[in-house]
Formats: sequence, structure tokens, C-alpha cells
Amino acid sequence: MNKEALKAQALIWPSIEPLLTSLDPLEQKEFHDRFSALFPSFFDNLRHLYGHRWDFFYQVQSLTTALAEAWVNRNRDLKALDRARNQDSQWFRRESMVGAMVYVDLFAKDLTGFRKKLAYFEELGVTYLHLMPLFLAPEKESDGGYAVSDYRQVNPSLGTTQELRTLATELRAKGISLVLDFIFNHTSNEHTWAQEAKAGKEEYRDYYWIFADKADADAYNRTLRDIFPDARPGSFSYVPEVDGWVWTTFNTYQWDLNYQNPAVFIAMVKEMLFLANLGAEVLRLDALAFCWKELGTSCENLPKAHTLIQSFRAAAAIAAPALAFKSEAIVHPDEVVKYIDKTECEISYNPLLMALLWETLATRNTDLLRVSMQKRFTIPGDTAWVNYIRCHDDIGWTFADEDAWELGINPQGHRRFLNDFYIGEFPGSFSRGVPFQYNPLTGDCRVSGTAASLAGLEKSLTLEEPRAKKVEEEMAIARLLALHGIILAIGGLPVLYLGDENGQINDYTYAREPGKSKDSRWVHRPAFEWTKKSWNTRVREGIQKMITLRKAYPTLGTGGTQIVDGCSNQVFAFVRDGERRRFFVITNMTDRPASIPGNELRLQGFYPRAWDALTGEKVTCDQDSLTLAPYQQLWLVPGENFT
Repeated sequence: MNKEALKAQALIWPSIEPLLTSLDPLEQKEFHDRFSALFPSFFDNLRHLYGHRWDFFYQVQSLTTALAEAWVNRNRDLKALDRARNQDSQWFRRESMVGAMVYVDLFAKDLTGFRKKLAYFEELGVTYLHLMPLFLAPEKESDGGYAVSDYRQVNPSLGTTQELRTLATELRAKGISLVLDFIFNHTSNEHTWAQEAKAGKEEYRDYYWIFADKADADAYNRTLRDIFPDARPGSFSYVPEVDGWVWTTFNTYQWDLNYQNPAVFIAMVKEMLFLANLGAEVLRLDALAFCWKELGTSCENLPKAHTLIQSFRAAAAIAAPALAFKSEAIVHPDEVVKYIDKTECEISYNPLLMALLWETLATRNTDLLRVSMQKRFTIPGDTAWVNYIRCHDDIGWTFADEDAWELGINPQGHRRFLNDFYIGEFPGSFSRGVPFQYNPLTGDCRVSGTAASLAGLEKSLTLEEPRAKKVEEEMAIARLLALHGIILAIGGLPVLYLGDENGQINDYTYAREPGKSKDSRWVHRPAFEWTKKSWNTRVREGIQKMITLRKAYPTLGTGGTQIVDGCSNQVFAFVRDGERRRFFVITNMTDRPASIPGNELRLQGFYPRAWDALTGEKVTCDQDSLTLAPYQQLWLVPGENFT
């Protein structure tokens, strides 16, 4: 164990101990034990980031004081949750975990209305609820709330911070974990720190990356990629109030924080722990790949970005140990997995699975999906993927180029095909997506659209001939159920974007709304439809059935996952293995019948009969082949009886 860390711990603890005297002996001991166990590695990480500074020790002392104060202020209900999660550190991998993400205002106008509709989440089976950003943000442009002006004040149009605290308590009582965004790469330009920087206070100018000389900004800019090329080139914006160039990776009104300044890290730890003590059980770390900057690099996925996240993780583990981190890294698949670890993020979005499910529907070929998942689905056993088919954001085709080349696919051309297909410009496409951030220099873009519109439901509504209309609708519903079935069964934590479970289509009214008209992602953020149409009910009932089935079998939570070869390039198949039940999930990903060899069923231990858990029907496994209808999915379990 590092002697310097132990020495620092011995020097710092006497100043912390008096802060804990208001707590009962058990709570004092809990903090002391965690602090003693975690401080040495925490100190080493901080020294790696800030050890070159003359005030390093004082900064560490200030930080640890903040941790003790957060523990003192943490209520007993949340401390009880800390203890429970210590006993069940794999809680997020359980079969009972089913997630949803939703904007409060689009679902129920405000927090008061939202609290009246909690029964909806219970009926659907949600146990993990991600509320999209709801804190104070600029009125005109806020990037959907991701430009935060105050991490502690709920947007007044939605309610109050106390209402959010009450909601968190109510959700916890119902067994639903509250998930919030931790937007730590940047603040809005209306945040107090930005306002102080504009007022000329050097202390707060150093909270951000501000260059008086454009040449300095250009030196960084040369090695950065454009994130939103349609909006503006480059990553810097001239701001007259500071007479300088401000680092604005995403939008001109979102100022990147300068984590080379330890005061920024300490300040953001305090904001993080405020959210934890508010009742958040999971924090989604937004844009975590961009948080550390160094000249001459891409400023993405740098080693010290990982050190910084590990430092946030350690701070949370000391002061709010129930808190889990979710990674949002929409980068190369090999970089995504580097953030998935108990020392960084226990759970992570799986953008590769999401993108390749849609890729497979477009190509009617599962090879790229199968090969990529065989290589990249397995992660440490004490972590979990968050699997989804849509979120609030656009779809980018984040597959690995090397996986595509292995199959003889030109990745650049393939992405152009996928964009054309999903914005409805490719002949025969069923999709009605909308381009997002088209780059005229490269021809690249991403795709916006609800799951239903991307899957063909919107197209079916435009057809006049009754039979064609019915066929298109049936196919679209089958696609939606197949996609949701995969994320519910494959292993990890499935998350639905609310509205998709009802088959809601694109909402084009965003184009008439100030602050939204230039951002096509609003097309797939419609207000929740409480009035049901025929297809809404069918999609909802199909997904509801699969959620109920998932929750009945622990294997579909913590069981292992094996991606299966040998079926057909029309079929995506995987086995879930657990102590009490084995599932063989087989999905025809095409609009044509697909056959799989009967020998594949027998090799997987399904002989002479199996049952389809989705329908309760018997499946004979001693035949030469098994044929699946277009987009049909089977959740097979072996044996003579299925109970």
C-alpha cells in the first residue's frame, strides 16, 4: 500500500472525524471503514491528475471534507439503501430490472402530473426510470436539457427540487430506481460559474477552457473532430463577454469544463453527491469520453479521462455507496468497453447492439450483428450492458470498421447505405427516419426517428390499398416485437424509450417550435399518447408479455449469454444459461421465412422437444429443420413440460 497515501490519510482524518459527531456510531463506523479502504487508491488517482500542483494536499483535504459533509446530510432511508446494495451488489443485473427513459413534460407536463401517473410504470413493469434532464437550462436552446444552468434547481416549468426529492422517495417505495443525468463535461453559458467568468473573475475563467488568442484554440482544434458539423465547424466559439475563445464541443451555449483545475473536480463532486442525496440511484455520465483535454490529441477517451471517472467513482463509493454509474460513450466499440468496470461504470449503454439491430433489419443479414456480438458482448460479470433499440438521441452507425472488413463490407459505403435506407431514400425502404447533422464534406449523417417510424409503421399509414397497408403494418409490428424481445432476453438491463412500447410514430411539429426546429432529434421525442390506436395496443401487449416472462426467470437476468453460430444468416440466436433454466432465443430478422438446422437445436441441448415460452406451444426438435415465419421469435426452453 502506498506510504504517501497512508501518510496523507493519517493527516486528513483528524480534520474529518469531528464532522461526523452528529451521526450514530454505526454511521460513523461505516464512513470510516469505507474511507480507510478506498482512500489510498483514491489518493493515487488524484495525485496522477493534480499531484504536480503546489496546493494538491489542500485540495485533497477540501475534497474529503465535502465527502464527509455529504454523508452527514444523506438521509437514513438512503443509508439503508446503501447497506442493501452492499449485500446485493449485482442488483442491476437481476431479471426484475426493466428500464424506461422519458421526458417529464412530454409524459405528464410536470412533476405533479408525473407523480399521478406512477401506476403506468408499475403496470408496465418498470423498475429503473431515467428522467431525461429536468434541471434549470436556457429557455431558447438547451440541447434537450443537456445545457445545465443549475444542478440543484429543477426547471420551474416542471416543478421544484423538493417535488423531485419526493418523487424519488415514492419511486423507491415502489421498487423503482431513479436515474438522472450527470452532465459533467460542460455547463450552460448561463450557469453561475459562466456568469462569473463573463464578469471577469479569473477564478471562474479557469473553470472553463478560455483562450484569449485564437491561435491557442486553433492548436487544439486541429486534432479534434466536428461533433455537430451541420450546426458549426470546430469546437470553439468566440464569446465577446470574455473576449476569448471558449471550448464548446457540442453547442455554443455549452461550455466545456476544465478538469485540469482541481477546483472544478471538487465542485462537480459536490453536485454529484447532491443528486445522490436527492435520491438518484444511477447517474448517467453524459459525454464522458470528452471530459479530459490534452493538446495534440483527439481529446476523446484519453487515459486521464478514465482516471477522472475512477475518481468520481471513488468519491461516490465513500459518500453514497448505493450510487451506480452508467456510461454514455458513443465511440468505437473497443473504447466503449474500457469504461465498463466496477472502478468506473458498472453499467453502460450498448450502442453497438442498438445500431446493429437496425443494420440487420435493413440488410436482411445477421452476419455483422453475430460476428460483432461474439467478439464484443462479453463484459466483466459484475457489470451489465444497458440494451436499447432507441433513446432520446440519434442513431449513429458505431460498428467497428474491422468487423465490417472481415465480412467483405466497405464500412464507409455501408454507413451511407444505412443512412439512405433509414431516411427512406433507398428503394424498397420501410423506414421514415430523418437525417441528423448531415456533413456535406463527407456525406455522413446520423438518423432520427421513433422505433415505429423506423420499423415501418409510419409508412403503412400512408398506403391506400387495404391489403398492402395491412401487410406493412403487420411487418412493422413484428419488427418492433422482435427488437424488443432481443433486448429483453439477451442479458443486461433492457431500457425502453417511452412511447416506443406503444408504437408511436414521428412528430414533425418540432419544426415549428423555437429552439427545436434545427434539431431533428425532436422528431422522435413526441408527447406521450394516452389515446390508443389499434396498433398501439398490439405493440404494448406484445412487449408487456415479454417483460412479464423475463421477470419470471432469473436466467434472463444473471445467466450467461452465448451468441450462436450455425443457424442462418437470416437468424440471430443466443443461449441464456442459468441454474434452473436454459433459454434458446432465435429470431428471424428478415421479411422472408427462415430455416435453421434441427441439429443446431440438438447441439444446444434441445431434444426431443422444447417449448416456446412466448406462446406456450410445443416445438419438435427431432426434425431436419425448423422454419420461422418473417420476424418470428422463439424463446425455447427444453423439456416435456414448460412451467
